[in-house]
Amino acid sequence: MPFQSINPATEELIAEFPFITDAELYIKLDKAHEAFQAWRKTSFADRGALMNKAADILLQNKAEYGRTITLEMGKSVSETIAEVEKSAQCCKYYATEAEGFLAPKTYKTDYSFSEAHFEPLGIVYAVMPWNFPLWQVYRCAAPAIMAGNTVVLKHAQNVPQSALIIESAFKEAGFPEGVFTNLFIDHDQSDKVIEYAGVAGVSLTGSERAGGHVASLAGKNIKPVVLELGGSDPFIILADADLDKAANIGCLSRMKNNGQSCIAAKRFIVVKDVADAFIAKFVAEVQKLKIGDPLVEGTTMGPLARKDLVDTLTEQVDKTIALGARALIGGKRVAGKGYYFEPTVLIDITKDSPAYSQEMFGPVASVFVVADVNEAIALANDTNFGLGAALWTADTKKALELSKDIQSGSVYINTFVKSDQRIPFGGTKRSGTGRELSDIGIKEFVNIKTVVIA
Repeated sequence: MPFQSINPATEELIAEFPFITDAELYIKLDKAHEAFQAWRKTSFADRGALMNKAADILLQNKAEYGRTITLEMGKSVSETIAEVEKSAQCCKYYATEAEGFLAPKTYKTDYSFSEAHFEPLGIVYAVMPWNFPLWQVYRCAAPAIMAGNTVVLKHAQNVPQSALIIESAFKEAGFPEGVFTNLFIDHDQSDKVIEYAGVAGVSLTGSERAGGHVASLAGKNIKPVVLELGGSDPFIILADADLDKAANIGCLSRMKNNGQSCIAAKRFIVVKDVADAFIAKFVAEVQKLKIGDPLVEGTTMGPLARKDLVDTLTEQVDKTIALGARALIGGKRVAGKGYYFEPTVLIDITKDSPAYSQEMFGPVASVFVVADVNEAIALANDTNFGLGAALWTADTKKALELSKDIQSGSVYINTFVKSDQRIPFGGTKRSGTGRELSDIGIKEFVNIKTVVIA
């Protein structure tokens, strides 16, 4: 099946783009490799000037770009415009900070000169998902390009126009041909990209299955890989938490992006002393959501991005309920056109059900009531995933101590988990490996070269 833009609110085909041929693929890869030879020698000032132009282009066109994203993957246009703005911020951040992050580091030794230098590797291959079709790409591409690498992109097959937006913004900003290249390729061709000699590293955000395949092939070819995979993030509410704020922010965290976020709060773990109060407040927040056309102002819940996604979510919820869980609100697919699913809150979830162990990629919150904080932490860790976690308590000193026992790539106290270009982002366990963003992320695809003078 070719790359297709299908409006998930109407199920109408907007546009489709065929796969390029293998011959065309290798021409593009050769150009990216050739571009690297020159781009790696450019100054940070020159790179930054172009990256700032790319950011300005995003901001100038944010309404148009936001509408395109909404038509392709279904989240509200206010959210897609915010995503364009966030992508521009990422570009500006690395345009300013990259040189300092990659400045040589001096070490005290008995040599007269001991430094680590951070040098670009080559082509970075970005395999990116549809749920944040601009942000996911820019948080990989902006630091990689500012480090002196070039980037080739295989985007998700349902967001081809978003891929073209990114490529055109880099081109319009004046980046040399080959510094950023979009590839409309299939899975077999993707393997060929990883095996291409000029490709020096791979960054993938996606499913466990895709991550395992890409990592194994990258490993076979001795190439570094960064993986950001699934999540089943706990949202822990202790007895002294601000329940009104926790319920409001918890609803935002779970239902943002129509519930389609790896770092969304998915498992709400609340101690029994405040369980009834929190659940009532949380359900009330979910009831406020307005399902509708994501292009219409005021809509807060659009469709899922694809038919297979809403089919899978329906199956997971149906099975969870059949095994004993209850839906306090929602629980069903919305009848009619579009891939809509009701905002849902599940409780009394059994350990053998999908809602306990699987990632629910849609507007479904799973609520668990526990006896105390120890049981809360144990349940939070009882998962194969470890992307993010939120912990709600008035005692921040205690929260910092508890954060040491939570097995995740990040712990956010009294707020929700989100990615931010200023701080490291990534997971542990089956949620991935490596880090994106901040000073740490930009160093994932550089050669750390030690230089010594006797």
